[in-house]
Amino acid sequence: QVQLVESGGKLVQAGDSLRLACVASGRTLNTYFMAWFRQNPGQERKFVAAIRPYGEATFYADSVKGRFAISRDNDKNTVYLQMNTVEPEDTALYYCGFQIQGEGGSRNERDYVFWGQGTQVTVSL
Repeated sequence: QVQLVESGGKLVQAGDSLRLACVASGRTLNTYFMAWFRQNPGQERKFVAAIRPYGEATFYADSVKGRFAISRDNDKNTVYLQMNTVEPEDTALYYCGFQIQGEGGSRNERDYVFWGQGTQVTVSL
């Protein structure tokens, strides 16, 4: 069974940078689109960014475009999210997922499988 382990979340100040990582085990994911979503209590998971299987294209939510960068290292079965110039609105539990249906780079959480616990990012003023 696939396991996804997210890490790198922490408490930071507005304007800081941090990098999240998602390591997959149990299956090689280099043929899948991968994505990051985020979620706050009582809300649905929201799309943040996605990346094609070999990193040849990326997709971003408007709210993070120009500040965040998604990348992947298929040799390490790992996906990253570089978060720059973070804002309090970026506070959330961040999940990575791999896409199993829908158009590549979909922004719909139902098109992905999330099998990790997430990593908490908290941005203070």
